[in-house]
Amino acid sequence: MSAAPDPSEIFHRANEEGSRRLDQSLLELVATSFIAGFTIVFGMAALGIVHMAVEPQFGEVARVAGALAFGVGLVLLIGGRAELFNENFFDPVAAAVEREGTWLVGPLLRLWTLTFVFNLVGGALFVFVLSVEGALPPGSGEALRTTAGHLAHRRNVSMFADAIAGGTLVALLSHLLVAVDSAGSRLGVAYVVGFLLALGPFDHVIVTVLHVLFGMRFGAEVSLATLATVTVVSTAGNLVGGLGLVTFSHVAQATGARDSEE
Repeated sequence: MSAAPDPSEIFHRANEEGSRRLDQSLLELVATSFIAGFTIVFGMAALGIVHMAVEPQFGEVARVAGALAFGVGLVLLIGGRAELFNENFFDPVAAAVEREGTWLVGPLLRLWTLTFVFNLVGGALFVFVLSVEGALPPGSGEALRTTAGHLAHRRNVSMFADAIAGGTLVALLSHLLVAVDSAGSRLGVAYVVGFLLALGPFDHVIVTVLHVLFGMRFGAEVSLATLATVTVVSTAGNLVGGLGLVTFSHVAQATGARDSEE
């Protein structure tokens, strides 16, 4: 069994992956972001289907079962090397830190903005496909509607706290993915993070917005103004958790380790 890489090695791997992400062509970035959007919707659909099947007999256990089902969405996304907002914080920032003479502000904003937009575009289109009457098993829509109502009607401070946790989890995923060596380990880590994300539920802006939109398609009483608020608050929390708590902390860890070696 190989030893776990030290912080400097993880940072070096992250730099290579971040450079690849930052150097994507416009077409590649748009396509991979679009793919990530509709891929993650499979996890939401699985959550609704399993929750509907389990709840009548087992009650609250259905929430755990639904979270277990949602984890498959993260596995599909990571296995397919799609580009998900927030999951692409650590690697590109590592690349920016390593490049002398520039913080790559333009490329970073390009990456994050296009990922955010086309995650939502791809996901929203697939939400509309799967919310067509009869596309999902009977009762799935009710489970999705209930979850959407819960997500949308929390206090903003609660939503912000959950978004900090969600941003931390998903950014931590990107750090862990470069810390493991095998494809099986990558998919295992992705599944665990997906399960925890849904179990909270902790807010990842793309997942939360698409989930609320899914519920709205099945009759959840959520206004467009509320949906906009969810988007803004979740994005802010993800930035605090993903960039502030995880990315910058690991950058400091790797920089400190490298300085001590010198």
